[in-house]
Amino acid sequence: MPVLDEIEAEIPALRRYARALLRDADAADDLVQDCLERAVARRRDWRGEGPLRAWLFRILLNRLRDLQRRAPRPGHLVPVDDLYPEPGQPAAQEDHLALNEVRAAMARLPEDQRRALLLVALEGFSFDEAALALEIPKGTLMSRLARARETLREMTGRTAKTKGIQR
Repeated sequence: MPVLDEIEAEIPALRRYARALLRDADAADDLVQDCLERAVARRRDWRGEGPLRAWLFRILLNRLRDLQRRAPRPGHLVPVDDLYPEPGQPAAQEDHLALNEVRAAMARLPEDQRRALLLVALEGFSFDEAALALEIPKGTLMSRLARARETLREMTGRTAKTKGIQR
């Protein structure tokens, strides 16, 4: 399959990941557009070492880091109007509430842990592919995933079940 066709096939996954990272559809689409422009312009730079998918996700993450470095840093204070509103009434289904709880907890994870967790859990990357995309050793990825999962369990009040024993 030609490289351009392979790049095109990864667009939905890039969009999903960008939207999960940024939580803003317009900004995510802009980020993916920048990523695709760079990938197409530099497609001859891809040496064919490793999966093309990891190369594209690395471009996307590097572009995101560039944009974050250039963006003004608002600090830790956020205007009340920018906060996510609480639902006016409880949801009719427990799964919906649990999903919102996990989504909010994931938003509070440290950026490096959230990126690793999204690649593996949302995008289905193997550990090797995710480590390659994040440009970190596999052991570091595994450590970040373990910390992210444990933090999510704590934030959501769930406990891990190990060998039939609940912690």
